[in-house]
Amino acid sequence: MTPGRPRSFDREAAILVAMEQFWRDGYESTTVARLTGAIGIAAPSLYAAFGDKDRLFQAAADRYVEMIDRQFDVVLALPTFRESVAEMLRLSAESHTSDGSPPGCFLALEPRLADRRAVLRGRLADRAAQGVVDGDVPAERDPEQLAGFIMAVHSGMAARARDGGSTAEVSAIAEAALTALP
Repeated sequence: MTPGRPRSFDREAAILVAMEQFWRDGYESTTVARLTGAIGIAAPSLYAAFGDKDRLFQAAADRYVEMIDRQFDVVLALPTFRESVAEMLRLSAESHTSDGSPPGCFLALEPRLADRRAVLRGRLADRAAQGVVDGDVPAERDPEQLAGFIMAVHSGMAARARDGGSTAEVSAIAEAALTALP
């Protein structure tokens, strides 16, 4: 069997471009034509490399979650739950309003990623539970409720950024939320 032509595009770069397209326009509005135009490849090359739009979306989501997980690893290692949340929300305000990426948060704004959000919520709940053990979160506070609250704040920040909110406006949401934390 004769080997096919070598792939003439960078798969990792294509995933990043696709991630930005899905982030900016959402899964439903991101067409294969839009993806191939942004990546600079023909549809057959996209299908050969990724299988279909859904698999490319999953690869893009995986890449985004990998970046978020690395950030979470650092943030959740801070000495207290409050410090962890404050840093998470500070970084979120900056990234949600950065000129280098679409506004908002791909993970928070894409309905198809609810399972990925649940994993992050679980990590926050685990950190809050550790805060109870360490004494920096009052024992009567429910770690699951705290995590749900923080995820709701994060989603609100992402929505405000998507609607054109400035870094200062999005940061103000985080600051208000921090007043509700122990």
